[in-house]
Amino acid sequence: MKFPYGISDFKEIVTQNYFYCDRTNMIPLIENAGKSVLFLRPRRFGKSLVLSMLENYYDIAKKDRFDEFFGHLNIGNNPTPLHNRYFILKLDFSCIGAYGSTQQLQQFMMDHVN
Repeated sequence: MKFPYGISDFKEIVTQNYFYCDRTNMIPLIENAGKSVLFLRPRRFGKSLVLSMLENYYDIAKKDRFDEFFGHLNIGNNPTPLHNRYFILKLDFSCIGAYGSTQQLQQFMMDHVN
């Protein structure tokens, strides 16, 4: 089994047979935590991977692949009623660099979203 160092794409990890430490048992806790959830962890501690896992779990466009992605995991045997129920809009702000003015940053954000 391969170790997914530096890979934060859940779909890639589970479909390419990388080692994955199953944390899907936390999904019901997250759903019951309230309207806002804040992930405070140090760098390189798996925040992006957790968000990628949640993206794949809730994305209605990935409903047909639920068993492929989650069938072998804890949540695959005990899915919550909310799985694959939402349209997911993923915005990656890591490509936004430091800009000199607010106007430049605003333009880059508009270009990125468009």
